[in-house]
Amino acid sequence: VPTPAALPVPGLCCSTNTESPPLQCVLTGRWMNDLGSNMTIGAVNGEGNFAGSYHTAVTATTNEIRKSPLQGSQHHMNQKSQPTFGFTVNWSFSDSITVFTGQCFVDEEGNEVLKTMWLLRSHEDNIKNDWKATR
Repeated sequence: VPTPAALPVPGLCCSTNTESPPLQCVLTGRWMNDLGSNMTIGAVNGEGNFAGSYHTAVTATTNEIRKSPLQGSQHHMNQKSQPTFGFTVNWSFSDSITVFTGQCFVDEEGNEVLKTMWLLRSHEDNIKNDWKATR
């Protein structure tokens, strides 16, 4: 279960793609943030859907961290070279799930950067504890 400290600024993710050529922001490839978490996104199909994996470097649980599957979708590229996207990570080592939404940018130096917001939902056994299940 990632905590807000898992990302550079609470709710924001700044990652860099280590595989894709510059000039157009392409989600496919391996991304890493400044805390060492990494994700790999496979090919984006014609409908904008993709799958991959996320390996967080930080967690609020004592469970051993494991690579977790992700599924997502990006807005159709068309003429947009900096697409919006969203994906869900189903954590393999906890009973939580996180959704991310964001946009892929190409900065002034030609680097691809993801800017995202995320929302994590943890399992609760009782509706009375619902208030503390979302971060």
